[in-house]
Amino acid sequence: MELTADILLPGDGADNAVVEGDVLALTAPISFWGGVDPKTGTIIDARHPERGQNIAGRVLALPGTIGSSSASAVLLELVHAGRAPAAILMPEPDAILLLGLVVAREMGWAIPPALRVSAQDQRGLAGQQVEIEGGMIRSRTAA
Repeated sequence: MELTADILLPGDGADNAVVEGDVLALTAPISFWGGVDPKTGTIIDARHPERGQNIAGRVLALPGTIGSSSASAVLLELVHAGRAPAAILMPEPDAILLLGLVVAREMGWAIPPALRVSAQDQRGLAGQQVEIEGGMIRSRTAA
C-alpha cells in the first residue's frame, strides 16, 4: 500500500526525512491532556479503547483530537522526554497539537513529522509497519 499525504510539519525540519514505525491507529479521538502520560507516552484515559498502548516511537494515526489548549504542552513534553510518536497522522490540522511541535522545533529538539491522512486511509494502515518519506507513506508489511 502506498499513500500520498499532505505534510503539515516536516520532521526534523526536512521534507524528505525518512521515518519508519508501526502504526497505532486509534479507534477514537483522544485528549492528550489527561489522556496521554507525558513522561511515558502511555495512553492513560480510562475510557479510551486503546488505554495502555504506548505511542512512543510509533506512527500515531489520530481519527481526531478532543480539545484542550494543553495538548500542545503535553506533546512538547513527550518530545522533550524522547517519548513522542515517530510520526503523527491526522485527518485535519489541529493547530493546538501542532503548536507543541513548532515550539519543540524552536527549542532545537527533533520533532516527528505531522501529515494529513484521511481517517479512512488511517484505518487501512492499522497494525502496518510503514516508511514515511516526505509525503509518501509506504506499507512495509506484507499484505
